[in-house]
Amino acid sequence: MKSGRIISALLAAALLSGTVLTGCGTENGSGEITVTDQAGRVVTLSEPADSLVSSYYISTALLVALGCEDNLCGIEMKADTRELYKLAAPQLLDLPAVGSGKGINVEETAALSPDLVVLPARLSDSVASFEELGIPVIVVNPETQADFEACVTLLAEVTGKTERGSDLLAYYRDKMAEAAALTADLERPDVYLASSGAYLRTCTDNMYQSDLIEMAGGNCVSDVLTDGYWTEISAEQLLLWNPEYILSVQGADYSLDDIRADTALSGLKAVENDSLYVFPSEIEAWDYPTPSSVLGVLWLTYQLHPEVYTKDQYVTEAKHFYKTYFDIGVTEAQLGLE
Repeated sequence: MKSGRIISALLAAALLSGTVLTGCGTENGSGEITVTDQAGRVVTLSEPADSLVSSYYISTALLVALGCEDNLCGIEMKADTRELYKLAAPQLLDLPAVGSGKGINVEETAALSPDLVVLPARLSDSVASFEELGIPVIVVNPETQADFEACVTLLAEVTGKTERGSDLLAYYRDKMAEAAALTADLERPDVYLASSGAYLRTCTDNMYQSDLIEMAGGNCVSDVLTDGYWTEISAEQLLLWNPEYILSVQGADYSLDDIRADTALSGLKAVENDSLYVFPSEIEAWDYPTPSSVLGVLWLTYQLHPEVYTKDQYVTEAKHFYKTYFDIGVTEAQLGLE
């Protein structure tokens, strides 16, 4: 089980949370910034990037949290579906949409003359095209908790927002350590997280979602799966795991009632006790490795262990978070509680 490793790492990180942000980048006297991105590539910028293209929702949300929303000149498609953008950075809705999870338009992106292009690892094949045009690129891959934190560090370095990045990571680590400390001596209930496409599809140990459950004081039953990312399972496997809680995600192709009505799953502890929940919120999904994922951990801590972390504590923290890092006020309805 990895829960002990996560708790120890988070408690250690909390002790370091007041220190200066560190990572794999360096700044020298000439003003150049050299970083190693999450594909292992060494990238040098003559100065912090002032004009950015982000073709990935997670990196775009991170850049907004770092205060770089006015530096973006192009972003991913379907921005008009992102409630976070509408609330915190409506100017993004008018930017050219140049990429998606399936690809990025190199020509349209180059026409924007960005100082830097941010690509997810799945679009690494496009790196060479940008390099041929002399446009710097960094690749990000925040699939686990550790990689998410490294992604924050990387984006803060290349944009010259190291102080803001340090503050965000310190907050993140502090709250994760708080959740870990609150639940360290408690019994860890078995939790199953279903994917958006099918409830008999779940995360492996390679996914941030598995870490999230562990950080909230639960035992992710699917962390025994170590190949790939999302994987299909059988009803028999889910019955064998017999989780006490089942979690769904925003925008799933099925409802919790579909799970309740599936006779193949009758007898599950989670179904019998009606311990089925959908990750909030109306603003954005909290089960992704985004800045707001800290709220997903706190929400789940409240759901799994209300005796040590209450709804009022969670709501207060969520409102503080959005005001501090996105300068917006939020309601309980937007936090998925009404």
